[in-house]
Amino acid sequence: MRLLPATTRYYVLLSAGLFAVGSGVLYVGINRAVRNEVGEQLQNHRQELVARVAAGQPLPEPVFRQQYVVSTRPRPLGYSDTVLLDPTEGELVPHRQLTFRVARAGQLPVWVTLRKSLVETDELLAATVGSMLAVMALLLLGIVLLHRYLSARLWAPFRHTLAQLRAYDLQQHQPLSLPASAIEEFAELNQALTHLSRRLVADYESLREFTANAAHETQTPLAIMQAQLEQLLQVPALADDAAAAPLVANLYGATRRLSRLHQALGLLSRIENGQYTEAVPLDLAALIEEKAEQLAPLLEARGLAPHLQLAPAPPRWLHPGLADSLLHNLLHNAIRHNLPGGDVTVRLSATALEVSNPGPAVSGDPARFFERFRKHNAASESPGLGLSIVQHICTYYGFGLAYEFTPAGARHTLRVTFGPDREPGSPVLHATAELAGG
Repeated sequence: MRLLPATTRYYVLLSAGLFAVGSGVLYVGINRAVRNEVGEQLQNHRQELVARVAAGQPLPEPVFRQQYVVSTRPRPLGYSDTVLLDPTEGELVPHRQLTFRVARAGQLPVWVTLRKSLVETDELLAATVGSMLAVMALLLLGIVLLHRYLSARLWAPFRHTLAQLRAYDLQQHQPLSLPASAIEEFAELNQALTHLSRRLVADYESLREFTANAAHETQTPLAIMQAQLEQLLQVPALADDAAAAPLVANLYGATRRLSRLHQALGLLSRIENGQYTEAVPLDLAALIEEKAEQLAPLLEARGLAPHLQLAPAPPRWLHPGLADSLLHNLLHNAIRHNLPGGDVTVRLSATALEVSNPGPAVSGDPARFFERFRKHNAASESPGLGLSIVQHICTYYGFGLAYEFTPAGARHTLRVTFGPDREPGSPVLHATAELAGG
């Protein structure tokens, strides 16, 4: 629930509660005041009649039959309420009455009942309650209008700040530019966010510079180490040393793994930094066939049969390096986790690319298979970055990536679902590429 509607709801509930209590108190107060006033009028009229009788004058004839009645029979004394039929209106009318005893000189006492209509009181109460309802309606309407005004005007800076936060991309290397607000709280929020974004940009630039420098500085020593180890392995004297040859071979293998790890991490870093902006229309079917030919010796060495089911598909705008890395890692993953005598099946359509292979069932959350350094076999020489690279490339271009295991036949399938193809320079493509860094 939004803050302002939630606050307004409490205000409305409080106003309605106070109005109900206030209306009840006002009704009781007015009713009591009017009845006291009617009682005072009846009491004054009583004093006039008693004084008249004490002066030896007879009781006057009532102007209206219901004004007062005289009875020689004893009646309950004091105030009471009653209803009488109004012959003119033909309806029952509430009255307030006062009964008292009048002693007459030389005559029997009589009991006089004075009455006064309460129709004016009911009309007054109805007018009061109606006025209160009108005030309540105006109050609620005012609260709603005030809420809409506050939501449209006073909270506009907050919505503007929220929109800039949603659209903010750290890879633009620019801090947030939030305008000053007349609302003190929003101004403090914008100031804090601007300061935070400046620190983030500075830290991000420092980390990016460090990563680039480290990758550049380590690339040359690794290449030198690998070349010198290759030369050392070809030295004839090494073949005569049974202890040194395995050590040099293991060192050469570790250097190659480190070189592959360095290349994979560098590729991930460049993808996250959005450095692959150039794209050309590529025929994926031709690339798959070419990649299958390159991997034919590896497939043959492991006894795996390739099955290519390539339907005609329109060219897709991709960076050649990323397209090659995507296919390379998908096929290598299917080869590495295959069974002896198995197959690697590649299906290409206009909307998706599927690479499947038989293999033993794996445990764990499939979503974690795409994490960095995630390996099913801890002893494997693979750095565990292949599927992470695939996921980053798919995210870069807005492709969907899903893993599926079919128990029947124990088959693993990686499916890349293509999104709408866009030419280079498309804003959506660049936005998707920038999002990959998150």
